[in-house]
Amino acid sequence: MSNFEYILQQLPYRKPFLFVDTLHTIDQNGAEGSYTFPEDSYFYEGHFFGNPVTPGAILTEVMAQIGVVCLGIFLTTESPTDNLEIAMTSTQIDFYKPVFPGETVTVRSTKEYFRFNKLKCKVEMVNSRAELVCRGTIAGMMKAKAHA
Repeated sequence: MSNFEYILQQLPYRKPFLFVDTLHTIDQNGAEGSYTFPEDSYFYEGHFFGNPVTPGAILTEVMAQIGVVCLGIFLTTESPTDNLEIAMTSTQIDFYKPVFPGETVTVRSTKEYFRFNKLKCKVEMVNSRAELVCRGTIAGMMKAKAHA
């Protein structure tokens, strides 16, 4: 099993809330991956009615899953990752272009720091025409689950 496959299996998400199709690269300093938005995704029914556009919260989630969670799993591979809890702690995202049903986006993240179980990354998303869709920073915490 490749490192990419292992990381994808460790993600705590499943469809319809899994927003990672492919990891292209990942190392100690960042990650890059892509996702294609299915035209029949549930959120297009009402956002916006008759003119579907991907919600900014979903674009942020795509960037968090690829750019922070996948990277966090990679950075913690020395410890058993199936025992991790992952939580987003902060975001600051600016949006520039809409994303429509059927579009593929690529997310690139660059680690700013990873210490005391907190990972903060600069993230950006581009569309298939290499146009900047959104960018900003996302931070999250990764900690071992408490035993019940």
